[in-house]
Amino acid sequence: MFFEGSEKKAEIGIEPTTGSLRALPYSFWKQIVSLAKADILSQISNDQCDAYLLSESSLFVWDHKVVILTCGLSTLIDCVNGLVDAIGVNNIEWLTYQRKNEYVAHLQASTFVQDITSLRQRLSGTACRVGHLDNHHHFIFTSGTANLIDPQDKTCEVLMYHISGVVADYLRTEQQSIAQIYSLLQLDELFAGFTYDAHLFTPLGFSINGIKDDLYYTIHITPQEKSSYVSFETNVDLNHSPLNIAAKLLAILQPRSWDIIGFNSVVEGPNMPENICLGHCSYPVKQGYNIHFSHYQQLCPEVLSPEFL
Repeated sequence: MFFEGSEKKAEIGIEPTTGSLRALPYSFWKQIVSLAKADILSQISNDQCDAYLLSESSLFVWDHKVVILTCGLSTLIDCVNGLVDAIGVNNIEWLTYQRKNEYVAHLQASTFVQDITSLRQRLSGTACRVGHLDNHHHFIFTSGTANLIDPQDKTCEVLMYHISGVVADYLRTEQQSIAQIYSLLQLDELFAGFTYDAHLFTPLGFSINGIKDDLYYTIHITPQEKSSYVSFETNVDLNHSPLNIAAKLLAILQPRSWDIIGFNSVVEGPNMPENICLGHCSYPVKQGYNIHFSHYQQLCPEVLSPEFL
């Protein structure tokens, strides 16, 4: 069975005078999410953030900011355009739109170039690609007024490919449970004090959102052996966390390769699994983010088997 785990992501900041996004009703977010061909499965909230677990990843809503990730064959660009239209172009302070290359790109409803062509009918911005076309690579579009993003606004993404080891094997069994996955990932230790909401998909797949005050984390696991993919994202400052969260998760899931993308955050590569950094870059965008990208690969060679078609 194949599932496209690679995600599309948007982050949107709005003018504070517009009012609180959290005041918008559940029906509004349900309709917005449906534009991406996704559904809301569940929701958790605290005084600063609403976190929605989706059939295709996650949505986080603060008073003046939205983060949404969708995977599979979702049409996130339709959702983003619908949200921009609903909020009003003049009320958008800044926007970022990301998309990773897909394993089976021809099944997608649109390309990144088509996505930003429709976005540019509403918002001007700059787009770029990070990474080689013949390997894992990422597209990023940014729009908005210069220097609006607080330098302390930090986000880290760790995207893992071809996970292996004991935990990966467990994630492919039919006997798995949310409680056991939570324990195996050591999330109670890594994110102490966070409220979480998780979903186990049939036949395979796991998603979890966690929130604490204005902080969040989200993990999405597509464990299928031939196309396994795990995404981890958080706005916790990993460089000032008592534990090396990214390194812990990488050691647990043992991906063959992975990307680390930091927004105003430089996260060092872990010692385990033993690895080499194949490429990296850093570049600023005018809205206030310094974006840091690194691609890693395990040193241990992978034994390949032919796949008969």
